[in-house]
Amino acid sequence: MNTNSIALKEWASAIDALIEGKQIMVLRKGGIEEETRRFELKSHSFYLYPTFEHQRTELVKEKDRHYVEQSLVSYHPNAPTIRLNAYAEAVADLEVRTLEQLELLYPYHMWSEGLASERLRWKATEPLHILLLRVYILEEPLEIKVLPEYSGCRSWIELTSLPDVGKFRPVLSDEEFQRQSNIIMTALRE
Repeated sequence: MNTNSIALKEWASAIDALIEGKQIMVLRKGGIEEETRRFELKSHSFYLYPTFEHQRTELVKEKDRHYVEQSLVSYHPNAPTIRLNAYAEAVADLEVRTLEQLELLYPYHMWSEGLASERLRWKATEPLHILLLRVYILEEPLEIKVLPEYSGCRSWIELTSLPDVGKFRPVLSDEEFQRQSNIIMTALRE
């Protein structure tokens, strides 16, 4: 697989859920420091860069809170490096504009109803982007330096000085990914 140096910043707990095949989606509205002030899909393939600052157990469904707890165990705010475990391909960028649409997706992600609806209401004129991700696990995780330009509330970062990337393996089979993707697409069409 050919990779690039773009990374999407996402909660470490959500990345863990993606890696385990628990979900195939992320909800994006864009960070406060986005250049365009709204979310844009900058690349159709990217690393998943774990973030820790905003995730809290009460913002996810009770059955998924272990993802947050597990991710915070290994979190060290001043660590000089961070581990990248996953690469993803965005197979769909769906726009949700109503609470009714968002509620149809509730069974398919880890976030609480409150957090999901809050993301929809923030910047109310902009849609909430639902990225359906085909996720791949790096057989050899990458340990990269944490640089100042990676900080801040933005969705995308350009990684520098990436070591050689080894092999990847898909989290889900083609058939299982397609099945889950079809369920979500069908739910939004109803």
